[in-house]
Amino acid sequence: MEKKFTRREALSLGLGAAAIGAYTLSGAADTGQARSDNNRPSGTAEINKKNAEDLERMLILRTSPVGVKMISREDEIPKGAVRPKRDRGYHLTQCQAISLSRRDMTTIAMLKEDNWCPTAVMAYGLVEKPASVNQWSHPYDSFEHGKYIGIVSAPLSRADFEPDVVLIYARPAQLRGLLLSMKIADVPEVRHHFFPPSCGWSVVSPMKEGKYYIVLPDPGEYQRALTDEGDLILSIPQIKMEQTMAGLRENEHGPFSYRGHQMFMETDFPLPDFYKEMFKEWGMDTE
Repeated sequence: MEKKFTRREALSLGLGAAAIGAYTLSGAADTGQARSDNNRPSGTAEINKKNAEDLERMLILRTSPVGVKMISREDEIPKGAVRPKRDRGYHLTQCQAISLSRRDMTTIAMLKEDNWCPTAVMAYGLVEKPASVNQWSHPYDSFEHGKYIGIVSAPLSRADFEPDVVLIYARPAQLRGLLLSMKIADVPEVRHHFFPPSCGWSVVSPMKEGKYYIVLPDPGEYQRALTDEGDLILSIPQIKMEQTMAGLRENEHGPFSYRGHQMFMETDFPLPDFYKEMFKEWGMDTE
């Protein structure tokens, strides 16, 4: 860290004894970088585009964040969205549809007839989940049967709808940079799930609970949707998106920002002041 903190400042930032936590001081970001209210984007498409640009720039993402929306009627399908079976004559798994949205920048509407995997249609309530599914599948929550007819995925930068969930495929270091921009009070809002199906846990659970979810891509994501082995999925529900982006922008130049992190292996590196104060209390070396 370039900025030195007193122990009191460190504790006020929530860094704690291990110096782990979110850097949430209001002055952390360079004030010259702050956007005035007059320059804030207005309108759903413009907000999505700005959010996508900032996420990709600040986290150096390799693929686009994806906006996901559950739909109840066909007239909710965005103009120009691909209907796989009707428009291209083939079926997709839901993880393949997400992959095409984040890699090829394609907006895709998946209705029941477009699916080539049973899990997504059960998780999204497009069909009734049979009782026998518990004999061969890990448990997962589902939407009420009949509530939705399908799901739309689009690169966030091109989405003209308000996403129910934004999916970010990121490596652990990128994910850490985003998580550490959150306020300490938001930490309990982050859930995780490391078992299949990732198409369910990354969409259904965040929407129902209004919580962030970190999800491990399941085997189908790797085998059929070309997901990188180093990726995790962060799901951000609509209710959390504004505060997520505010925290990330505020801490863009803070000590835990992903772009600002540099790797080094320096022994006895210069200690921040609050390290020194704690070490002195514990009778440890400070030089």
